[in-house]
Amino acid sequence: MVDFSLWDILRNLLLAARWTVALSLVAFIGGGLVGMALLVARTARWPGAETFVSGYVQLFQGTPLLMQLFLAYFGLALFGVDTSAWVSAALALTLYTSAFLCEIWRGCVASVPKGQWEAAQSLALSFAEQLRYVVLPQATRIAIAPTVGFLVQVIKGTALASVIGFVELTKAGTMITNATFQPFLVYSCVALMYFALCFPVSLTARRLERKLNAVR
Repeated sequence: MVDFSLWDILRNLLLAARWTVALSLVAFIGGGLVGMALLVARTARWPGAETFVSGYVQLFQGTPLLMQLFLAYFGLALFGVDTSAWVSAALALTLYTSAFLCEIWRGCVASVPKGQWEAAQSLALSFAEQLRYVVLPQATRIAIAPTVGFLVQVIKGTALASVIGFVELTKAGTMITNATFQPFLVYSCVALMYFALCFPVSLTARRLERKLNAVR
């Protein structure tokens, strides 16, 4: 048993929390870019895009994130691709996030009245201009709350990356627990740190939603 003070525990958890934040940002930004590309392809009704995007979304929404992490880490090795835990976790979480964000944003775009599309078409706007100037500004107001709410799920989902050896907040908590034999204290600190990461995000989402609703 190693003699850790409370400060030692907090310091080590804070160091690991940096990787939780980094992984969350990579997954959310990467997933957002991929999700937006999928949304555009689906909305534009390119040949075969509807079937592909629908299958993609169902695949990543219908399988556990834990299984996706295992496949990204161990499955790629079967094809001779040697990946680190960081790369595998980032890849799996990015694909997982993109599927959910694509579906969230699709619903927001679909909620824009059909008359808005028709009005944009009557102005001879291209499809890209219709999205940029007419549809997306309206859909964005609707999308903010569920999008930021899903960011909270991404932050908490990074905890599963510990199963493939990625040392983030949960993995660090397990390692410290094994050294100190103080699971209640350590995991209480871990839970408080997750709360400290997630609560401001939820609070920001509510404030933005109120602000945008007031403007509208």
